[in-house]
Amino acid sequence: EDFLNLIFKAMKKDSLNSSHPVSSAVQSSEQIEEMFDALSYIKGASLLLMLKHYLTKDVFQAGVQVYLHNHNYGSAQSDDLWDSMNEVTNGTLDVKKLMKTWILHKGFPLVTVVRKGKIISVQQEKFLYCVEPENWTSDASYLWHIPLTYITSSCNFTHCINAYLLDQKSGK
Repeated sequence: EDFLNLIFKAMKKDSLNSSHPVSSAVQSSEQIEEMFDALSYIKGASLLLMLKHYLTKDVFQAGVQVYLHNHNYGSAQSDDLWDSMNEVTNGTLDVKKLMKTWILHKGFPLVTVVRKGKIISVQQEKFLYCVEPENWTSDASYLWHIPLTYITSSCNFTHCINAYLLDQKSGK
């Protein structure tokens, strides 16, 4: 419950145009200090939980084990974790491509779901809680790769997981 409260606080901060990406190039020690805030840690943790749920616990854990083994007593970059995840998914999913859309963009998407009969349409756009005119920039080009999981009458979360990767502005 405490973590959920932290997530909502981080999301509120991340939904402002003055937010920052989880990962970005830095030029000074001051910029490094600015990067290590609650937003980076809580959003980062949430993204790892999202990835764990999408890949499944066993695949995610295997990817972390590969990562730790490959970088034992060494330094690493975020791409190294994604490369390890790609290794265990055997090329069935480009984890690096998926995760870069989350860590290199500030903010997060709003996903709109519309049902017409048996057809489900989904659309994504950047969510802004409050537009700050002095800091406003257009982020219309932002595109996230969003793992969506869902249940049907024949498949629920206890028996199987249905997943759809929304990697375009809209899909069906």
